[in-house]
Amino acid sequence: MATQPHNSLRILFVDDESSLQEFMRLEMPRLGHQVTVCQDGTTALQALKTATFDAAILDLRMPDMTGIDVLEKLKQVSPDTEAVIMTGYASKETAVEALRLGAFDYITKPCRIVEIEGILIRILERRKLKNKNLALQTRVQAAEGSTGLIGHSPTMDVVHRVIETVAPTDSTVLITGETGSGKDVVARTIYQKSRRADMPFVPVNCGALSPTLVESELFGHRKGAFTGADRDHKGLFEVANGGTLFLDELGELNKNIQVKLLRFLESGEVRRLGDTESIRCNVRVICATNRDLHKMIQADEFREDLMYRLNTFEIQLPPLRERREDLPQLAKHLLARSAKRTPEQVANLLKPETIDAMLDYEWPGNVRELANAMEYAYIVAGGQEIGVGHLPANVRLKRSKIPFAQPLADQNSPMILQMPGAANTRTLHDIEMEHILRVLEKNNRNKPATAAELGISLKTLYNKLNRWEEQRKTAG
Repeated sequence: MATQPHNSLRILFVDDESSLQEFMRLEMPRLGHQVTVCQDGTTALQALKTATFDAAILDLRMPDMTGIDVLEKLKQVSPDTEAVIMTGYASKETAVEALRLGAFDYITKPCRIVEIEGILIRILERRKLKNKNLALQTRVQAAEGSTGLIGHSPTMDVVHRVIETVAPTDSTVLITGETGSGKDVVARTIYQKSRRADMPFVPVNCGALSPTLVESELFGHRKGAFTGADRDHKGLFEVANGGTLFLDELGELNKNIQVKLLRFLESGEVRRLGDTESIRCNVRVICATNRDLHKMIQADEFREDLMYRLNTFEIQLPPLRERREDLPQLAKHLLARSAKRTPEQVANLLKPETIDAMLDYEWPGNVRELANAMEYAYIVAGGQEIGVGHLPANVRLKRSKIPFAQPLADQNSPMILQMPGAANTRTLHDIEMEHILRVLEKNNRNKPATAAELGISLKTLYNKLNRWEEQRKTAG
């Protein structure tokens, strides 16, 4: 084709003049469009049963039925198809009737190719405007509901670098990570940094789709394809044409749908249920899953060829507990969102001991759980300074039980450190832990400050404390 698929129209041309039929067969491909030519209304209605069209050019006067008759049937089965009535018998009444029934425009014979081209350009512009409106809606939703990709811990720096590399391309991306870790935010960030940012971003939660309707939702269906299909339905691949389709919870798709997804990735074509012809769609696919696809392949639950086709670029998003350095900034960002204020305006609402308590918690629900905790704390605190007591009970009461060195009753006496193992066998590790615990106590158990003073990452500090806690329990 001369143009990209999202700048191309699938056209149904219906006219009983053989010279016009041949003319359209030659000229429409030259303009970059696909055309199906029918000699009468009956043939056109048959074509509508087996294929989908973006535009229909209908002659008003035909032997078996009028263009108005075809228009009425067209709008019943395919309301998104833009119709143009063409006739040599111009009348204001006919034009008004055609427009009332949903025609896009009205053209009189004899017509020049430049006139037809002008109408098709306007149909394309309307389609692009619809797509831009959809893109704007998804951007607004992202601005209101997304946390933004916050954090510059070492693991997140890797994520940022991969995003900057892959976003300008059209490569397929697979995002892996635990539930609530922000995979949707990564997908939106890739979209916003891509060349498709002014086209639709269509997110799909595959796990929320009904197993019986998932194929119809993704690929569309023709009227009568199954019980209850009383009209044509455009699938989400078509909705995303020119833009980005985000398939979240990819591992929930059954193998039948996996085959169709693989076919699209290899050919760029989808076929509606009940259709005999495929539709080309220019769509970038981004996928995400919290499941181990390699284990699913071994269990014969996921296609290996699809896995290799999807993970051209794989982004592994770390859980929140593995990037605790980011938690203070992320918590303030989420708190600002709940308070509908800027991060600077809420920067002093979180007490140091509150941040410390949050750093002690494992956050099994990841960023999503942190967002809920910040909303809860802000409401309980009445919009004022947030203490530990304002946090949700599961965060307050299930903090990691890291034992700290306890001072003697006399505050001036030296600190006694209870180390695991035999009292008279101090290893290099024991000495290192004594030093870490002293610095931790010196900093009032503030772990970020402790890690900074020790010259290690916060993650390393947590790993050391956790290993020491395990040794203490074993010895205990």
